[in-house]
Amino acid sequence: MSTPTAQLHDAGVSIWLDDLSRTRINSGNLAELIDSRNVTGVTTNPTIFANAITNPDDTSYDAQVTELAASGATAEEAVFAATTQDVAAALDVFRPVWEASGHVDGRVSIEVSPDLAHDTDGTVAQAKELWAKIDRPNLLVKIPATKAGLPAIAQAIGAGISVNVTLIFSLERYAAVIDAYLTGLETAKAAGIDLSTIQSVASFFVSRVDTETDKRLVEIGTEQALALKSKAGLANARLAYELYEQTFAGDRAKALLDAGANLQRPLWASTGVKDPALPDTLYVTELVAPGVVNTMPEKTLEATFDHGVITGDTITGGYEEAKAVFAGLAEVGVDFDDVTQVLEDEGVSKFIDSWHDLLTQVAAGLEAQR
Repeated sequence: MSTPTAQLHDAGVSIWLDDLSRTRINSGNLAELIDSRNVTGVTTNPTIFANAITNPDDTSYDAQVTELAASGATAEEAVFAATTQDVAAALDVFRPVWEASGHVDGRVSIEVSPDLAHDTDGTVAQAKELWAKIDRPNLLVKIPATKAGLPAIAQAIGAGISVNVTLIFSLERYAAVIDAYLTGLETAKAAGIDLSTIQSVASFFVSRVDTETDKRLVEIGTEQALALKSKAGLANARLAYELYEQTFAGDRAKALLDAGANLQRPLWASTGVKDPALPDTLYVTELVAPGVVNTMPEKTLEATFDHGVITGDTITGGYEEAKAVFAGLAEVGVDFDDVTQVLEDEGVSKFIDSWHDLLTQVAAGLEAQR
């Protein structure tokens, strides 16, 4: 009998871990998850690095912090050095996966500074800096799908940089993300860059949509409103997959695919269940379709491995039902455009807060060594 994670992989879902630390790499745990849990990639964000680097029980960063302190490094330089080292090491662990998957999986993501979320030029400059510093073909540079992020995505792709587009909440913004990807590919093609070397995923957030929508449904409080609880996240993601299918079947995308380009795969992010009343594998088992990525916190990964029930494609047959959910939300008075804008603003703000907490703590660590 194959495991649920093996069944998920066989159904066309790439399982990525939403976590990274130096201890996880050095202990062999990351390699073990590749072997035993079918993990084929890793995503990181400022919160993940803050938790790793400032963990008092993790001494794996101490020697590097001492060395950086002696060199007079700033907190930002120290964080850049530590995180790029971790990501490069993880990319080396995943290199065989990258080779075996035809250069599709075996990916590790690192995010540009959250302070650049509304700075197009700064984002492009840092994406190029990260790409050059880490210097691994299986890297993905994470750029948020803010309005300033969209042209940065197009420019980074156009320069041959593989990109993980993060913090996507609405279908409208997702359509703009795909457009930025295709624009970038057209630029790269005109520059003579081999399109097959450029990969991208579009990270569509799931559980946070339910958290914000359900809060509003509870405030409305009618039977009709409460019947819609915990349905918006899945409906939104399923309609994103429909949009993905439609757009990449279009003439513009097909011309680029024929020239060697890759599909920009949908990635389900924020797949840990926030509401304890819901099944802990909900955002995994209900979002299965060929060619998607699901990045999971370790708790969700282990729950899926232990008791996930994989029943094949649970997306493409649900488009009409998903549309009915949104019709119902509009009917009871939920402004979903406002929901997604609030989530984007909160998402950017949370990463900025984590980033500044990390810088503050690393600065204190450097100062203690001087």
